[in-house]
Amino acid sequence: MLTVGDPFPPFDLAAVTGWDEPTLSRVRSADFAGRWLVVFFWPMDFTSVCPTEVYGFDKAAPELGQLDTAVLGASIDSEYVHRAWRRHHPHLRHLSIPLASDRKRELVTATGTFDRTTGVALRATFVVDPGGTIRYVSVHDLGTGRSVDEVVRTVAALQSGGPTPCGWQPGDGLAESDDPTDSADPTDSADPTDSAGSETAPGSERGGTAPAGEPAQTR
Repeated sequence: MLTVGDPFPPFDLAAVTGWDEPTLSRVRSADFAGRWLVVFFWPMDFTSVCPTEVYGFDKAAPELGQLDTAVLGASIDSEYVHRAWRRHHPHLRHLSIPLASDRKRELVTATGTFDRTTGVALRATFVVDPGGTIRYVSVHDLGTGRSVDEVVRTVAALQSGGPTPCGWQPGDGLAESDDPTDSADPTDSADPTDSAGSETAPGSERGGTAPAGEPAQTR
């Protein structure tokens, strides 16, 4: 599974967008170039826990937007199932965030978040910085919903410019520390044994049928 410091894989996926009427579209890595990005995977459409998370991330999208952070949701369902789900579920009829289809399992495989036992995506969340580098990862058990508030808090903490203590909230002071690792950029891969004139390695750049039911673990 990919972790902090790894480049997030490039993608080009079918998606459903549109506030009033769900519309078939596409989402690509290049669409989010130069911005922070939250990518969250859910196991399957037409289930019980998953719509609460999609709705939760959509509600948080304006707050994340103030942090120059876009939101992208994805599952292994097709874009046609996404569209039907949005039309069917009252809390999903109006969404501002795109719902991507990873029907070929390419992105979940590349990120290491595909659960081979159930054949669905794990409840994984990635925060990706403007350079395309993963700065935060969390993975929940299939039956356990996420805290969207914690994701928003983490994005703000990552953008705070310094070390943040446990429970830090936007507006709180930063921790005092002489440890350079407290605010280290994970893209800084310079070898400390290099000569004084050597260059630091640059950060990684971002490249360019409806299910009958939910696996028991997701309920």
